[in-house]
Amino acid sequence: MKMNNNLSIAIPFVDLNLQHQPIYNHLLQAIENILKQGDFVLGQTLSDFEAAFAAVSDTKYGIGVACGTDAIALGLQACNISSGDEVILPANTFVATLIGVLRAGAKPIFVDCDPQTALIDLNAAAKAITSKTKAIIPVHLYGQMVSPKQLLDLADTYKLLIFEDAAQAHLAEREGYRAGSVGIAAAFSFYPSKNLGGFGDGGMLVTRDPDVAEKMVRLRNYGASRKYFHTEAGTNSRLDTIQAAVLQQKLPYLPQWNRDRLNIAQQYATQLAPLAASGIIPIKNHSGEGHVYHLYVIRVCETCPIERSALQEQLTAAGIQTGIHYPIPCHLQPAFSDLGYQVGNFPHAEMLAKQILSLPMYPGLSNSQIQEITGAIAHTLATNSPSEKLLLA
Repeated sequence: MKMNNNLSIAIPFVDLNLQHQPIYNHLLQAIENILKQGDFVLGQTLSDFEAAFAAVSDTKYGIGVACGTDAIALGLQACNISSGDEVILPANTFVATLIGVLRAGAKPIFVDCDPQTALIDLNAAAKAITSKTKAIIPVHLYGQMVSPKQLLDLADTYKLLIFEDAAQAHLAEREGYRAGSVGIAAAFSFYPSKNLGGFGDGGMLVTRDPDVAEKMVRLRNYGASRKYFHTEAGTNSRLDTIQAAVLQQKLPYLPQWNRDRLNIAQQYATQLAPLAASGIIPIKNHSGEGHVYHLYVIRVCETCPIERSALQEQLTAAGIQTGIHYPIPCHLQPAFSDLGYQVGNFPHAEMLAKQILSLPMYPGLSNSQIQEITGAIAHTLATNSPSEKLLLA
């Protein structure tokens, strides 16, 4: 496998083959079964997977849709969020969260994040609440949940709906709650690189509320309560049965895959600890073993002797792929300039956008590979430290 600059990849950012190879025949058999049954849309396997995923998320209903963005957009509509409603969300999130709010017809109200965890700042959220605020979207970023207890206190105080963006937090836990079980509903993504990923796009809304579930079932299927009888302006957004079959096969392995991610994160933390004095600071884990580490993210702080871009370039040269999640905060994306936000509105989100770097993270990443990654970071810092440069002068 080659990179665009023709340097070979020693350690990819994500390697899905490691999780697929041991269950390859089971995946093929599941797909073949759907081919034989021919129920490619809204088939029985989809219903089975919806029930199974809702159960492991400590909720009652699961409604599969075409992607995580649709799970947010249609899910908000199913919760009766509409024009004139304000929805609070963090500026530090993937743009799908914002697009979901806009597609529901609501007004997005951004707030800043905690610079240590990258999660929404709930104190800032409280200050942003107005008489028009209907809901808050906590984004369980990188695999770590926003504090459920603080969320519930905030929602109870101001009578807000909690709609969780759990696209990166499959089976994450915190304070006795599982991701997806805190609010009225939650959106998940099954994009291939997610902790539970399909062989293409996919998503799901989970909820305990039967009315939300029933409306979501209609919205994803042209707004139809029965065939050719449409009670609302829905759309076509259905998780296809083949994807459901793949996800159903992979679901039993998810707890172990998440434990593997946690173990990798703990090794990263141990090996990167000596680099804190050089400005390499991992995003903090306040969830203990409940963090499922969809991503392992470090900050390349101002005290670091090398800029993030240069560090990333050096890692690339060493054959180590990295990512940045996300380089431009939502409020500064050109497509949404009409919302009226400017540089400086959310300094923590803007600072993180300049500092964060995601390291390889996937089940099967070996101890030697982790050592190679952290060793490459340490070497790059050492060769760019002021004392080293002085010696080379």
